[in-house]
Amino acid sequence: DVTIEILYCGICHTDLHQAKNDWGITTYPIVPGHEITGIITKVGKKVENFKVGDRAGIGCLAASCLDCEFCKSSQENYCDQLQFTYNGVFWDGSITYGGYSKMIVADYRYVVHVPESLPMDAAAPLLCAGITVFTPLKDHNLIESPRKKIGVVGLGGLGHVAVKFGKAFGHHVTVISTSPSKEKEARERLGADGFIVSSNPKQMEVCIYLNALLS
Repeated sequence: DVTIEILYCGICHTDLHQAKNDWGITTYPIVPGHEITGIITKVGKKVENFKVGDRAGIGCLAASCLDCEFCKSSQENYCDQLQFTYNGVFWDGSITYGGYSKMIVADYRYVVHVPESLPMDAAAPLLCAGITVFTPLKDHNLIESPRKKIGVVGLGGLGHVAVKFGKAFGHHVTVISTSPSKEKEARERLGADGFIVSSNPKQMEVCIYLNALLS
């Protein structure tokens, strides 16, 4: 394991659901937060690739068995021994507390390095929102195969990151949104190539027609 002194933590809507027990699974007292960056202050004797003083980050998973069929196929979120960053029960029976605390202990295999070129506060949301949109790009072989056409539905917290990732990996990115007011931001700030207002029947008809021609 490694111990991380927490410097920054983003906020995800999941944190609000958990804090208010919207899903009926919250264990109180609770300390939310799963978009965490900080400095490593302690390392276990079997830890590889990390040392005291390293800049590090951790998302919503803190540990798993790493031996079951799910862990071995990069689907650790289905592991029956999965340990969440917070509101989980650790193997010793203690409750896990998240990023709005001062420190956290986690399996080093769930910790990532934060490069010096990336500000720690900006890196924090990538540990949830970033992972969420990066994973489908990776699963569909869109990381190393540029010049594809990608549609991003919704320009919220995840959508912003998805557009930036899509452009960074060399794709043609179209945002599909119910809000016409977001077009300027999508195109000028984030670099989207196209913008479709899903509540506009004419724009949607054109999209359906073009898709039929291309298929």
